Amino acid sequence: MDLSAIQSALREAGLDAWLFYDHHHRDPIAYRILGLSTSLHVTRRWFYLIPAEGEPQKLVHRIEQGRLDPLPGAKTRYSSWQELEQSLQTILAPYQRIAMQYSPRNAIMYVSMVDAGTIEMLREMGKTIVSSADLVSQFEAVLTDAQIASHYVAQRAIDELLAEGFRLLRQRIDNKGAVTEHDHAAWLRQAIVRAGLITENGPNVSVNANSSDSHYEPTAERSQPIANGDFLLIDIWARQPEAGSCWYDITWTGVVGREPTEREQLVFATVRGARDAAINTIQQAFRSGEPIAGWQADDAARAVIHGAGFGEYFTHRTGHNIAAELHGNGAHLDNLETHDERLILPQTCFSVEPGVYLPEFGVRSEINMLTSATDAVVTGRIQNELVRV
Repeated sequence: MDLSAIQSALREAGLDAWLFYDHHHRDPIAYRILGLSTSLHVTRRWFYLIPAEGEPQKLVHRIEQGRLDPLPGAKTRYSSWQELEQSLQTILAPYQRIAMQYSPRNAIMYVSMVDAGTIEMLREMGKTIVSSADLVSQFEAVLTDAQIASHYVAQRAIDELLAEGFRLLRQRIDNKGAVTEHDHAAWLRQAIVRAGLITENGPNVSVNANSSDSHYEPTAERSQPIANGDFLLIDIWARQPEAGSCWYDITWTGVVGREPTEREQLVFATVRGARDAAINTIQQAFRSGEPIAGWQADDAARAVIHGAGFGEYFTHRTGHNIAAELHGNGAHLDNLETHDERLILPQTCFSVEPGVYLPEFGVRSEINMLTSATDAVVTGRIQNELVRV
């Protein structure tokens, strides 16, 4: 835990304190930010208060009083619920505006870890509880130089093996007449391992109507052949095996053994335009020094797809934060599933991946971006036309 950095962030945000709370490991964010072991045996409530100025405070149950010992600060012990509430009121007495892992109306559910009853108790004490969402982004999503370097290692490998996979797929179809979605997904997984990377699951290799299922994953039991005449989508993601390394996550689409139809070209051009609108909006904000929230980038992409008449077929957010977790705790590009007001911070990574999913085929074009203090860049290859396999 970087106490001085947390206190500096609190002062900059105009907050009096950040209150961490857990019971039975319901808040993994707290453990990561505080640097606590996730193997701790926690059966009683604990609270850890970091004020903007001064010494942190611990509140722990007497039978688990050592759980927060790795952290600095004075310790208060409780046994009964009355003693807990009295002690908490005493500890919080100097502070009014307190951040917690809470989101009004559960708007940013990714950080909404504190139960409603605890929020009610604190409000009855007269405290103003505000969301820690932007603080969490700062301490969970901002990447180190080593993490940024790891992202580019994965980017170079995935870009290369994806292109190799398209070439191999053409050869296998010529030799066999057809290869299944599952066959090609298995080859890509093996290629990821050969490249020294790891992945969680996937990739998504899907043809025709299956490409309209944005989280489709072929299995040996459920898999379609890939043959001449098909429309093809591949979504692939991986990272280096070292703890904390940053993911790379992309999606490309194409046609097999033919030229694309006019409708396929139209849908791809629409999705490409939406992707580029989000990219440009983010780049302009960073280059001009203007803050930008995740919902604003989503709006830029969604406006293009709505304008082309495909709005009902764009069924998910425009992008997600990427860090040590594939779907990280920074700002998502989202004004559909959530109204994500978190700011896109410097030194963060995220996907831009608008899509149009018609009943017969789906197009998604996914790239990753990295930000600095003054710019935002696409980290890998950018698809500008449908692949001809």
